[in-house]
Amino acid sequence: MASFGLILCLSSVLLMSLCQIPTAIEDERKARHLCFVYIAYMGALPSKASYSPMSHHQNILQEVIESSSVEVSLVRSYGRSFNGFAAKLTESEKDKLLGMEGVLSVFPSTVYKLFTTRSYEFMGLGDKSNHVPEVESNIIVGVIDGGIWPESKSFSDQGIGPIPKKWKGTCAGGANFTCNRKVIGARHYVQDSARDSDAHGSHTASTAAGNKVKGVSVNGVAEGTARGGVPLGRIPVYKVCEPAGCSGDRLLAAFDDAIADGVDVITISLGGGVTKVDNDPIAIGSFHAMTKGIVTTVAVGNAGSALGKADNLAPWVISVAAGSTDRKFVTNVVNGEGKTIPGRSINDFDLKGKKYPLAYGKTASNNCSEELARGCASGCLNTVEGKIVVCDVPNNVMEQKAGGAVGTILHVTDVDTPGLGPIAVATLDDTNYEALRSYILSSPNPQGTILKSETVKDNDAPIVPTFSSRGPNTLFSDIMKPDITAPGVNILAAYSPLAQTALPGQSVDYYFMTGTSMACPHVAGVAAYVKTLCPDWSASAVKSAIMTTAWAMNASKNAEAEFAYGSGFVNPTVAVDPGLVYEIAKEDYLNMLCSLDYSSNGISTIAGGTFSCSEQSKITMRNLNYPSMAAKVSASSSSDITFSRTVTNVGKKGSIYKAKLSANPKLNIKVEPATLSFKAPGEKKSFTVTVSGKSLAGISSIVSASLIWSDGSHNVRSPIVVYT
Repeated sequence: MASFGLILCLSSVLLMSLCQIPTAIEDERKARHLCFVYIAYMGALPSKASYSPMSHHQNILQEVIESSSVEVSLVRSYGRSFNGFAAKLTESEKDKLLGMEGVLSVFPSTVYKLFTTRSYEFMGLGDKSNHVPEVESNIIVGVIDGGIWPESKSFSDQGIGPIPKKWKGTCAGGANFTCNRKVIGARHYVQDSARDSDAHGSHTASTAAGNKVKGVSVNGVAEGTARGGVPLGRIPVYKVCEPAGCSGDRLLAAFDDAIADGVDVITISLGGGVTKVDNDPIAIGSFHAMTKGIVTTVAVGNAGSALGKADNLAPWVISVAAGSTDRKFVTNVVNGEGKTIPGRSINDFDLKGKKYPLAYGKTASNNCSEELARGCASGCLNTVEGKIVVCDVPNNVMEQKAGGAVGTILHVTDVDTPGLGPIAVATLDDTNYEALRSYILSSPNPQGTILKSETVKDNDAPIVPTFSSRGPNTLFSDIMKPDITAPGVNILAAYSPLAQTALPGQSVDYYFMTGTSMACPHVAGVAAYVKTLCPDWSASAVKSAIMTTAWAMNASKNAEAEFAYGSGFVNPTVAVDPGLVYEIAKEDYLNMLCSLDYSSNGISTIAGGTFSCSEQSKITMRNLNYPSMAAKVSASSSSDITFSRTVTNVGKKGSIYKAKLSANPKLNIKVEPATLSFKAPGEKKSFTVTVSGKSLAGISSIVSASLIWSDGSHNVRSPIVVYT
């Protein structure tokens, strides 16, 4: 969840008086440090060449605050791609600022949190895919994250030509930071350097657009070639995060710079909880990016499989869920009777088949209850030295290591598996864990060992792990989120040698990370790849191509169906030739907001300038030209649901598409017209999809089907989701 600047650290009259009545410059500086950071958003930049954003912002602040030292209050000024500033203000000053001419909205600076050697091959984007090197090297993928480790081989500029002429950015990475023809730009809004210390930024950057690096592994595990979606593409990095989080005023500054710098794609694996889009820096910044043709990919978060927890819900971004790949790490357990029990994990410790005592419950602790000991609770494992600890939960294995254990076996229910550990680790699912537990409870001297991991093909992939946040969309109920699924489980990519790992005393250049943070840059890489072959497409066209060509995923393996995986699993090589696309103009998004509870000021905040709603122009959520179709209904609904859509031909002239329905017996669906004929590329055709009301009564959760427009070679697929 987000942490808001509105929360007082010291909720006292004394604090407010300190903020409002400083006695000297230094006193004010200290007092302002305790005040809240607010973002004042002023929309589009004036067209006058003489306009100075910084001067204007200082003048406004001078009228708002009661002291003369504006520089103490001003945090940062936005003036490259849109207009606004962030400042430390009291609540009364915030209210006064909101009434100033030209200020569209004022909202607190939210604190956001940070949410591969096989993954691109699994998606079908390998060396044999169609690449255009001279165009690919002109693609710029902006990474808004926690910095980068520029010396990583993934960021080598070997084989990459001169920096594109369209690049308008700078290399301001700070102390001991050097750019090259790969990492062409760097900016930092925290600390003194754009250098990455926790590896998150390096990992996401290399996944999106890292150069090819052969022979990458972690101690021989998962060896292969690490690469991004556009290995010849360029990377500017915008460091907005520090250990305490990533504040909204920095995020908006990064968007302001990235748009002006000339990026083609932005990837941002951050989240701050669900909020209205007119108060969300990511939503505001990405809207401005979209109007410039820039695609923004975002992570839906790692809040688990409870419904309605997905983050980053604006309809103009690509919201990405995490999925598994077909590379599975199998780590078997052998009990004292020689029986092999199948397990999962990444384990490079070789116990050489030696059997060790299995510590479980009472045999793992003499200072905690048996229940706590079986859960391997903190401080309980005091009799596990030289043993393998068995835990009912997937806990932090550092407890077992601290107790002197040689290994641990954990009970998990997820397809997700832990990365390399400081001791031998194996995870067992419900069935296999119960088999091990039965052996332990029935044996007077239970023993076992953990074998070294083997890499095998996972025929069940892709599956959405339980950590990946689920829809439905809690801000826009009739717009489906997430949009797409991409690899996010055990992704091996560039790492910072300063970052901690589970390998004691060992720094690494490449390491495994798991999360929707890892899935998001995969889609950024795919979007960049699509732009290399379709450079003139709008952001909505690229998004449509990615969504409508996705592999359909199996609802029997993902109980939450489209709420888990969106349109399906990303399919890059088909996305460059989708046949038809659903395009959405800037005004369409704004007219949709007009049909909701957004004020004129709120919509103007998103638009970046004054925008007036009219009854004639309003667009309902269901009729926004989105590549998927969703409708929230009451359980007793009996009225028909109608979706209106328009597709644009990006294929050949003379194409004829026929509607095919992947039907659901609970839904009665009709498409009119059922055939679309296109005389030329760029031609548009409209149609309606009607879900009969008679079939809606009794729906208890989610029911889904899909519409496919096919011309014999293209299959343009849109999920149809009805839910209560």
